[in-house]
Amino acid sequence: MQTEQILAIAIKALDEGKAIDVRVIDVRGKTSIADYMVIASGTSDRHVKSLASRVVEDARHAGVPPLGVEGEITGEWVLVDLVDVIVHVMQPRVREFYQLEKFWQADYAEPKAASA
Repeated sequence: MQTEQILAIAIKALDEGKAIDVRVIDVRGKTSIADYMVIASGTSDRHVKSLASRVVEDARHAGVPPLGVEGEITGEWVLVDLVDVIVHVMQPRVREFYQLEKFWQADYAEPKAASA
């Protein structure tokens, strides 16, 4: 299955679960771990867990079992690794604290050589 199809499955699952502020970040050329990061918020630990579970179930149903799922016990931040698409579902306060959008959207500049 193509990466864009996996991305569409994740976004649809989040939308159907009423995720808040879903953002897709293209990280190709910034990292080799994935092509896209999807970041979304849930209103509570229960909502975060439910959203992540929906992503996992829909991906499995489409024949794309997750490589891993982390954080489902506490429900503050659940990461679903769909290989080329990594989905982060977070409570708003956790999302604000870590600011993943700023991290992944920051432009990287090569360090300049020191003047002699």
